[in-house]
Amino acid sequence: MSKRESNSVRLDKQGVPKVMHIFDYFADSLGMFSLNAISGLVGQLTYFYTDKVGAAAGAIATMFLICKIVDAFTDLIMGHICDSTKPGKEKYRPWLLRAGVPAGIMLVLLFMVPKGANQTIQLIYMCITNLLMTAILYTAISIPYGAIMMIRTPSQEERGVMGTWRAAAGYVSGMVIAVAVIPITNALGGDQSAWIKMGAVFGTLILINMIICWKCSKESAVDRRIISQIKEKKPEEMTDDEYAEHIFSIEQDAADSKLTMLEAIKCLFKSKYWIIWLVVNLFNQITYGLTNSSGTYYCKWIYGNDNLVAILGGIGMIPTIIGFILAMPMIKKLGAVKTLRVSFFLGAVANALRLLNPYDFWYNAILGCICTFATIPPMCVGGVIGGMNIQYNEHKFGARIIARSGSASSFGMKIASGFGASIVGWCLAVANYDPKMTVVTEATKQAIFAFSIYIPLIAFIMMFVFMLRYDLDKVLPEINKDLAERKENRKAKIIAARK
Repeated sequence: MSKRESNSVRLDKQGVPKVMHIFDYFADSLGMFSLNAISGLVGQLTYFYTDKVGAAAGAIATMFLICKIVDAFTDLIMGHICDSTKPGKEKYRPWLLRAGVPAGIMLVLLFMVPKGANQTIQLIYMCITNLLMTAILYTAISIPYGAIMMIRTPSQEERGVMGTWRAAAGYVSGMVIAVAVIPITNALGGDQSAWIKMGAVFGTLILINMIICWKCSKESAVDRRIISQIKEKKPEEMTDDEYAEHIFSIEQDAADSKLTMLEAIKCLFKSKYWIIWLVVNLFNQITYGLTNSSGTYYCKWIYGNDNLVAILGGIGMIPTIIGFILAMPMIKKLGAVKTLRVSFFLGAVANALRLLNPYDFWYNAILGCICTFATIPPMCVGGVIGGMNIQYNEHKFGARIIARSGSASSFGMKIASGFGASIVGWCLAVANYDPKMTVVTEATKQAIFAFSIYIPLIAFIMMFVFMLRYDLDKVLPEINKDLAERKENRKAKIIAARK
């Protein structure tokens, strides 16, 4: 990068300052790579606990749901901690290091279940390690990390690009786990020791990634060059406009800090757009929870070979690549909201067609590609939709409620993802699943079809229906105009008071 490029102010199509460069996007995306690696491996734990440790499927399902409920409440606490940080201090970035490093270490401990102990001791160990990983460390990373996108850049265009990079990185880690975990652990012996070794590799990678993400993240809502010039000056040395910008920024932070957790939640539940997006994410997380936990069972008992997970993962890379190539053109052509509607419609149709022949590998693999494609654009527009909701919060309530908006939404999503993962265990328990059976029973087949096809079909239909009611994209220009006028009026008063 030339000196001229680094010092010039770049603007997006709306005339908003752009602050991101290629390495910024890459370093930021490593956080999502790590988060998805953690959630992907946690999703594999049902299979690991039942088939490698020998725990009962029903007990595991209930344990996971309890952990997710506790996990969800810690999201609310973490959002309050972030938004309540005193103005002038970094609210979000420090947590990437504080929680990122121990998360890499904790990942290994997830697989070190005392195999010789009785089932009660095993369940206690599983519950404690899952709570520490998901309720404490994962939450302490994900809530601040989600908020960073909103305050890192004021450009919706750059937020969209950040979302695409994050989605791509997250999907790569998810695909690596889907393709590699079963074949690698089988090659290493297929026992608990093999899973521990695999966990150590991913744990080290997560630790390194989070250090890079922390090092390269910034907390500034305007161009770095401009903000650094302002920060170098004392208030009396600033121009009127710089001083007004400085005070206005402090007032914005203070507005968020003044709200109690209860007040913030009340505001959010008065926003129909936040509620719609919450419901959509609930169903979305149920499908993710099912996908992370169900694939190995489907390949092992419906297709007869659990190593086919790797082939399905490889095939799934095709629609993934196509999805990321087409995501931004779709968003530019259709807008974020219509892109989601199209995606959810495709997912519903593909799952419905799987009902015609759920046994044929290639038929389901092709339809699975459509389902995979349908999940890519929603990954890319999450940051854009979140930014729109936060702008609406500021317009309606006078406070952005950044971290608590994400944490309250994540509260429901965590329960939904836990419910999705637990559905797998409960369905298997109802079917009297036996991992040592030599011939799959009809009840087990129907259980697998339920959490692999029936429930995802219902989820896609519900997401499509709810997005038909989301019209914030149509009123957002007027909201932005109002916010800009408020800001200019407030800055004028600050300047007048200064004189």
